[in-house]
Amino acid sequence: MTALQQLPKLGASACVWKDGKVLLVQRAKPPLGLWSLPGGHVEFGETALVAAKRELLEESGVTADLTEFVGLYEIIREKPALHYAIACYGGMWRSGTARASSDALDARWLAPAELDSLDFAPNVREAIARARTLLGF
Repeated sequence: MTALQQLPKLGASACVWKDGKVLLVQRAKPPLGLWSLPGGHVEFGETALVAAKRELLEESGVTADLTEFVGLYEIIREKPALHYAIACYGGMWRSGTARASSDALDARWLAPAELDSLDFAPNVREAIARARTLLGF
């Protein structure tokens, strides 16, 4: 089996809201420094929803009630060969203080008005907008 036959890879992310602000993490791995939703790879035997909750806790120290399927977002590049399908779930903060850990340089709660000046990983703006609509704010 070649490396290309092992693509796409499945990932999961969490779009979590608290007091009108969304939780974002700054990536510590390529694409380094971009802002993203907490997330990562789905492990064998794990559902995408469980992976989103696990990655959320690992990267930010936060737990949430992820009640909405926001969408499936794909990242496809030819050089280097890369194809991720990322299942995004949205919901409300349950517990924890946002702090960077694991694969994150920083973790912050940001109001929608603060997002315009940030450099985002692919599809993040779209996922945030869709989550806001689904969650009703």
